[in-house]
Amino acid sequence: MEVRVLGKSPSWQDVDGACSGYLVGEGETKVVLDCGNGVFGKLRRFCDYTDIDAVVISHLHADHFLDLVPYAYALTYAPRQQPVPVHIWPGTDTPAHPRLIAPPGARDVFRRVCGGWGPEELIENAFDICEYGMGEEATVGPLTFSFHEVPHYTRTHAVSVRSSNHERRFTFSADSAPSEALVEFAADTDLLFVEATLPRPEREGPRGHLTPQEAGEHARLAGAKRVVLTHLSDELDSEWARVEAERAYRGPVEVAREGAVYET
Repeated sequence: MEVRVLGKSPSWQDVDGACSGYLVGEGETKVVLDCGNGVFGKLRRFCDYTDIDAVVISHLHADHFLDLVPYAYALTYAPRQQPVPVHIWPGTDTPAHPRLIAPPGARDVFRRVCGGWGPEELIENAFDICEYGMGEEATVGPLTFSFHEVPHYTRTHAVSVRSSNHERRFTFSADSAPSEALVEFAADTDLLFVEATLPRPEREGPRGHLTPQEAGEHARLAGAKRVVLTHLSDELDSEWARVEAERAYRGPVEVAREGAVYET
């Protein structure tokens, strides 16, 4: 199993960057995990968007799903997707229609977003939507996805992906405040992508994110074998974030880079 970073920014994109998005693959199976602002364009650098088997969404904040809109437009209007010949494309009776594995309430959110300017069914017509619940699993080819709720400003799920032989596991924290639930869910994972959004904890109100130090602490408590910080801005020094996390993790930590591939 390999994980390619398509976007690692928080809710505002890095220069020439993208928000949350990762390409998870094993063999011929390809799954996009989160599809935030800018991710669709990044995806096209590495594979054909019609070859994607499924898109999995961790939660319904814009920086984790907004590029489902251009993706849906492509699946709906691209010449290659039409039933009749268009220019160099011969026409097809089987246009790509990837699965969209999303949190509860996703269909209604997508309708409200798209209905603001056009057909509210844009996303649901382009994808095969399935809403998952706490503790449920989804299988895409050789990959098994499981979900566990973590504390954030809206209902959010960390995501675990197991390889075909179930011996290797990748865990994605999604967005999370400090959480024992995240530690337990990520226990002994082979590869942990953990958010490290904040230079310091929130001053007031409910927590919603981790600092690099807290990210390292969570990784250490979980016993994660390999740790990658993500969901942090290029306005923060990545070397500072790495050192902060390593001090808490007590071992080497990496910082996500767009285009980088991590194997497990």
